[in-house]
Amino acid sequence: MTHHRLAFGGDYNPEQWPEDVWHEDVRLMREAGVTMVSVGIFSWALLEPAPGTYDFGWLDRVIDLLHENGIAVDLGTPTVAPPKWFYTAHPDALPVTADGNRLHFGSRGAICHSNQAYRAAAARITEQLARRYGTHEAVALWHVHNEYGVPVSACYCESCAAHFRRWLTATYETVDHVNHAWGTAFWGQRYASFEEIDPPRTTPTVGNPAQQLDYKRFADATLRENFLRERDILHRLAPGIPVTTNFMTALSQCDSIDYWAWGREVDLVTNDHYLITDGRRTHVNLAMAADLTRSVAGGAPWLLLEHSTSGVNWQPRNPAKAPGQMARNSLSHVARGSEGAMFFQWRQSRRGAEKFHSSMVPHGGTDTKVWREVCELGAALVDLAPVKDTRTVADAAVLWDWHSWWAQNLPWRPSEDHDARERADTFYEALYDRHLTVDFAHPEADLSAYPLVVVPALYLATEAAALNVREYVANGGTLVVSYFSGIVDEHDAVHEGPYPGAFRDVLGLTVEEFSPLPAGESVRLGAPDGSELTGDVWTEFVVPRGAEPVWTYEDGLAAGRPAITRHTYGEGTAWYVSTRLSAAGLDPVLAAAAADARIAPRPELPRDVELVTRTGETGTYLFAINHTGDEAKVPLPAPGTELLTGRPATGVLPVPAGAVRVVRLEA
Repeated sequence: MTHHRLAFGGDYNPEQWPEDVWHEDVRLMREAGVTMVSVGIFSWALLEPAPGTYDFGWLDRVIDLLHENGIAVDLGTPTVAPPKWFYTAHPDALPVTADGNRLHFGSRGAICHSNQAYRAAAARITEQLARRYGTHEAVALWHVHNEYGVPVSACYCESCAAHFRRWLTATYETVDHVNHAWGTAFWGQRYASFEEIDPPRTTPTVGNPAQQLDYKRFADATLRENFLRERDILHRLAPGIPVTTNFMTALSQCDSIDYWAWGREVDLVTNDHYLITDGRRTHVNLAMAADLTRSVAGGAPWLLLEHSTSGVNWQPRNPAKAPGQMARNSLSHVARGSEGAMFFQWRQSRRGAEKFHSSMVPHGGTDTKVWREVCELGAALVDLAPVKDTRTVADAAVLWDWHSWWAQNLPWRPSEDHDARERADTFYEALYDRHLTVDFAHPEADLSAYPLVVVPALYLATEAAALNVREYVANGGTLVVSYFSGIVDEHDAVHEGPYPGAFRDVLGLTVEEFSPLPAGESVRLGAPDGSELTGDVWTEFVVPRGAEPVWTYEDGLAAGRPAITRHTYGEGTAWYVSTRLSAAGLDPVLAAAAADARIAPRPELPRDVELVTRTGETGTYLFAINHTGDEAKVPLPAPGTELLTGRPATGVLPVPAGAVRVVRLEA
């Protein structure tokens, strides 16, 4: 992005309003301090009302009006919503489910991404936009498509079948290699040629899990092919303007995209985040999503491109945000690396499926809590401009891999109660409650910068990942691994030898057998020092092979066996947790591991008070975010200046209930 302020604004859909409203919009944008808006994301039917007939007049006027008022444009390619005339001409571009049902027009994202007519039409509209606006001074960012993988990530039509066969040929070269990777000797599934292979459509009972896993890879790669085609057009015709597409890294919101792969292809990582109001601590999931997004960006600057000013409209219950919560949500993203805070959307719609989704300008207008808080947030982001281009400092890493998640979610695993995402959430929550800032890392990434690495759920682990983890611990790192990790390779084939396969050497143990618990049952764990823990969902028959038992099962089928172990491996240590513990139950385990990692204890802080640091050429900035209803006292490591109030800060920083304070620390 070319401007030097933190980004502030939202999706702007002027086509939903008469032109006389546009001037009022721009006046209010300036009043609120808006720096950038996203335009044109769902406008294909207006920009190309008939095949090959283009109407850019209204978009010209909008972009010029924004530019005249100093507001930058994130310009969308509208390829998430092809016009009705396109589907009338190409009904085969509508996606087909695994059951063979073709979906219909009337929503968004109803696309077969293997369809050649769609690909050609998407390239044409993208080229038209790039030629017209590629040199316009207002355009600071290109926004390709919208939320790839939502709501349709995979299609099972004949076009996809042919495309899948081509992908398999490029990936495996021979059908014999496919047969080996998929284990097609099981249930007599062997293929004589690539032409015999179909997508994993609905079968009488469970289908081939390796085939299903590869189809997820294929579907993700197909979406990415289409992004790259549009990106390359924009790079060619609008050089110098970064290209992005909005991710949805929150693990509960999109499970079909390998964001490690996508993060390498965008010029700027951007993310959409919406609170899941299911009774859990929503700010913890928000922090996790922000940390994951920053990690996908390789620690580089990224941008929160969408979140909500208040309630959303697509959950069973959609509560409003409490006073001050919008600022806390926004600034928590900034603390964790975002270069601003953008929303969906600018003006609340009067029609359509999202008319009850909150916005920057609500139905109630400017005499509302939401609008007043929008203006306050705009002013705060001006004060926080010095943090731009600084980087968030992490204390530990969590290993995460979307391919492993896909594989673990396939049918017929030892317990349906074991959920990889739940384990990631819970381990993250335990680290959060210890006031540790987390990077996420691919299992094959360089881990040497982290004193502590946590593996909450890595069912699928490649040989390269196993070697990487062993070298990390041997060189002095501290590792914590949760159960049912390291079990299979990249083809969902069980690693040869005893469980836990890829990790048994570094953990210094084997597992004779999994012993998942019946629903509602739990087990007690005890330690020599008298401490007790409670596990549920899962137990294992663990056999130490050099590891030291720390907690032992007190009851259940595994009674008397090790439950949690510690193993010295080279210069480092590796911990293993063989049952499901709550975040509170994990705390003493992580405390012991943190001590092994020589992570100094954090200041005594109330639960739900975040401390996050960003640092760079302009200085070091400490964000203190108070999610509680009481004032918090935060000890400062050095004196400084509080950016939002301008006051000097030294010793102990008072952070009012529900407030955020940001201190530029003196060197």
